[in-house]
Amino acid sequence: MLALQVVINGFLLGGAYALLGVGFSLIWGVARVLNVTHAALAVLAAYLAYWTSTSLGIDPLLALIGIVPLFFLGGILLYLGPIRLLEGRTPHLELASLVLTFGLAYALENGMAYLWTPGPRVLNTPYTGRALELLGLYLPLTQLYSFLLASLTIALLYLFLYHTLTGKAVRAVWQDREGAVLSGVNVRKVTAIAYGIAVASASVAGVAMALMYTFSPSAHLGWLIYIFLVVILGGVGSMVGAGLAGLIVGLVISVSGLFIPFAWSNLLLFGILLLLLIVRPRGLLQR
Repeated sequence: MLALQVVINGFLLGGAYALLGVGFSLIWGVARVLNVTHAALAVLAAYLAYWTSTSLGIDPLLALIGIVPLFFLGGILLYLGPIRLLEGRTPHLELASLVLTFGLAYALENGMAYLWTPGPRVLNTPYTGRALELLGLYLPLTQLYSFLLASLTIALLYLFLYHTLTGKAVRAVWQDREGAVLSGVNVRKVTAIAYGIAVASASVAGVAMALMYTFSPSAHLGWLIYIFLVVILGGVGSMVGAGLAGLIVGLVISVSGLFIPFAWSNLLLFGILLLLLIVRPRGLLQR
């Protein structure tokens, strides 16, 4: 029974990791940008949810109604501003964007430390510490809501990408940029929309993570490790792969706690990643 409980906990944890990876993968695939700021933006969303909860008494899940549109617009402005300027000035966009967004991430970290202090924060809600009992198993409500929130967001992203005209244009740019241009797709507009959606998904993932873990301005560095693990494991360009990889990461972190110290979980994760890169370097479901 204990082993099953641990597996369920890991499964619930994996949803937030998967969502973090899906948004990062979307920007990487469409804009050819390694957006290291992605995790820092997720932490910023966690702080905004914390602020609305402590100062205004608004539930973090309800706060997303305002946070998500704000981050969507912020993502578009981020692309139309520094990223677009960078696009026209370097033939090596991925490497240059890595340096640029790394600097932006640290600027965000310092800004958050100034506004909220560097100490860790806890997102307390009326359902924190409560659990749903089901057949002798306990589902912590914060982890359950985090998983449902992440799953719903990933499902909406999937419906957008595969069942809307704009989403299909995003996929076209993702798969063949030059072919999309020849087909009449406005690549810059589509990329800006994709950037906004990816950053908006980061805000949801940040709140989902904050429901389960304490966070601080420097938390984005740890979250970024999980993002790269999910994207590489799942394969860039595969939403299903990212979702599966997120669940694997959550399961490994949870199940490994039964056998090894928690501090060694990341070592085990990187061992799995190394093995996968040897056996299947393009990821689990990369086409």
